[in-house]
Amino acid sequence: MSDNKKTTIVLFSGDYDKAMAAYIIANGAAAYDHDVTIFHTFWGLNALRKDAQVPVKKGLMEKLFGKMMPRGADKMGLSKMNYLGMGQKMIKSVVKKHNALPLPQLVEMAQEQDVKLIACTMTMDLLGLKKEELLDEIEYGGVAAYIGEAENGNVSLFI
Repeated sequence: MSDNKKTTIVLFSGDYDKAMAAYIIANGAAAYDHDVTIFHTFWGLNALRKDAQVPVKKGLMEKLFGKMMPRGADKMGLSKMNYLGMGQKMIKSVVKKHNALPLPQLVEMAQEQDVKLIACTMTMDLLGLKKEELLDEIEYGGVAAYIGEAENGNVSLFI
C-alpha cells in the first residue's frame, strides 16, 4: 500500500463539461502525489471511447446504443446550454482562448500521470460496448474494483 493519499472519482456523466471537471480534479490530485482512480460507468464511459469506429460484432440494441452515444471525449455534449452542439463549440473556443487543455488532452495527461482509468464492465455489457472500442491501456472491473479503490480513499467524488 502506498503512503500517498488516495482520490477516487466515479464518472457517471457523459457531459463534456462534467467529464472535463473530473479530469481536471484527477490531474490536479495526481500532481499532488495522490493515487487517483476514475471509475467510468454508464455515460461516463464515452470519455474512454475511441474516436474512430471499430468493427465489432454487435446485436441490434448494442448497435443502436453505439450510434446514439458520442464516440470519444471530444464528441461529448454540454450539460447545460448545449444548443444542438453550439454550446460545445463555444466552450472549446473558450478553453483554447485561455490555453487550457481540452478533454481529450486531459485524458492523455491523466494516463501519463498514471491515473487509473477503470471501465465498468457491467455497464459495458448493458450498453454493448466492447473493449476494442475503448482506449488502450485502461483497466476493466465492476463495482468491487471501485469499492476496492475507494475504501481506503481520502477523497471520493461522484460526477
